[in-house]
Amino acid sequence: MTDRRKFLLVDAHALIYRAYYAIPNLTDPTGQLVNAVYGFSKMVLNAISYFEPEYAAVCFDHPKPTFRHKKFDGYKAQRAKMPDDLIPQIQLVKDVVTALNIPKFEIEGFEADDLIGTVNRQVENLDQELLTIIVTGDQDSFQLVDNDTHIWMPARGKQKGDIEYDAALVEKKLGIKPLQVIDLKALMGDNSDNIPGVKGVGPKTAAALIQKFGNVESIYSFLDENPQGNELIKGALLTKLSAGKELAMLSKDLATIECQAPIDFTLEKCRITGYDKNQVIEIFQKYGFKSLINFLPKDAFETSVQEALF
Repeated sequence: MTDRRKFLLVDAHALIYRAYYAIPNLTDPTGQLVNAVYGFSKMVLNAISYFEPEYAAVCFDHPKPTFRHKKFDGYKAQRAKMPDDLIPQIQLVKDVVTALNIPKFEIEGFEADDLIGTVNRQVENLDQELLTIIVTGDQDSFQLVDNDTHIWMPARGKQKGDIEYDAALVEKKLGIKPLQVIDLKALMGDNSDNIPGVKGVGPKTAAALIQKFGNVESIYSFLDENPQGNELIKGALLTKLSAGKELAMLSKDLATIECQAPIDFTLEKCRITGYDKNQVIEIFQKYGFKSLINFLPKDAFETSVQEALF
């Protein structure tokens, strides 16, 4: 882990869903299901404890359709609706975030990924010394990884420990550079988001094409000049790519994170010490999260005392 100053940027719904399915039967003293609230809180506090960031923000998906749905009716069409016993927990998660005095971003028409991309871009513009750590369980954000942005994925299932992805680790995992993730999805699609891609092109073929040509546009520029293909693009693959050009371009557009969402962002408002620790303790005690209290970051008072002593 680098010693750079850090901005923690949390993908709320990715962590909420991960927690909901990882801790299925956790209830508070009244019998209310609070598994997602507990798991989300624990992952965020673990990240704060581990990275000791100066700043933090949390981004939520808005329940209404996004600009991507207007471009493609089938976008995320296969997604099951949110489980009934998870719905009330979303507000409880927001209550925890509010009590921690961490800014929340949620805008109709945009996904959390777009807000993450936008905040990340603004952080880079405002303070180039900061390293943004995106806390998520979703590989979509890999496209944002660079020298100033890492992805931190909390452990799940058989995964041994949390993983911090820098550009080198993304490339090792996928065989392509972070920004080329959008080209990978343009070709192979994404079942989780119902992004179509080019029919019949799988991840290995897509990665090989991107490694050689760099991006989707270069693949199709080559085919425009060489309609018979080459040693890599021939036979059935040539036919598939030729027929799938329109869907490939649409899929790349759908997979690209928007980094200019209309948000009101102020870096100083994201400073992590300015919260009422007693209020958070009260919430955690109410829901039976006593084990999380020791993970709470120092509040402004504790920080000022420590600075006075040293």
